[in-house]
Amino acid sequence: MAQASRGDITLPTSVNAVLRLQQALDDPDCPLDDAIRLVLAEPLLAARTVALANSAAFSGSGPPVTNVRAAIIRMGYRRLQALVASLMVRQFGSRITDPGLRAKAEQLWEHTTHVAALAWSLARHVTGANPDTALFAGIIHEVGGFYLLLRADEFPGLLDDDPEKWGELCEDVVGLEVLKKLSVPAPVLDAIGQMRRAWINMPPSTLLDTLLLANQYAPVASPLGAALPALPEHADSALDFVIDEHLLASIRFEAAETCKAMGGPLLV
Repeated sequence: MAQASRGDITLPTSVNAVLRLQQALDDPDCPLDDAIRLVLAEPLLAARTVALANSAAFSGSGPPVTNVRAAIIRMGYRRLQALVASLMVRQFGSRITDPGLRAKAEQLWEHTTHVAALAWSLARHVTGANPDTALFAGIIHEVGGFYLLLRADEFPGLLDDDPEKWGELCEDVVGLEVLKKLSVPAPVLDAIGQMRRAWINMPPSTLLDTLLLANQYAPVASPLGAALPALPEHADSALDFVIDEHLLASIRFEAAETCKAMGGPLLV
């Protein structure tokens, strides 16, 4: 990981292509017709844009949309950026061919989609963080893990000497350098960088709190690093004062719908 510590991160060509799309959408003055053209150039992204715009979390009581233009108008660029980030992260995992590493990448993507969808709902209903930022941060919070798995696939045995430190390598070295390479905004980068060591504030109110809660409630754990301790029975948790059983069930249902609209837990 010496290369990562020096900031020597090489992104796959397919990731760079999606990154260019992400950078174009980062301009709030990007013309709508340009955004539509960029999205339609990625058929999978176009389909998921329409699906997400029609999901329970985004559609409200409005009629279903049937085209990319209407979907982007309903969702806005910030939410579209989260979908583009999803496509970018998938590009890392889809290139892995080693069966063992591929299985880890599949589980990591499943974990990622659940965290992102839960972060969106928790931001809306509990923490008051920006939901679009929370969705984006959830999608990219394990991008260092995907990069590390990809490099291990290219260089067999790369991680064999220290498998127990994958989490530390991902979050303290590789993850932050990949996020910098992707020009992730500082507030998002800082929140992701603190996840492994931080505690949830009471009441939870920040982007970091949102990510920590989403990570705790995700039904699929990350295959990298140490497992999170099991949550106490909800009624015995301090979180019961801010998230009762009914609200938690509602958040989980909404997150499941969002996760499905984003393409589901399958990597490809």
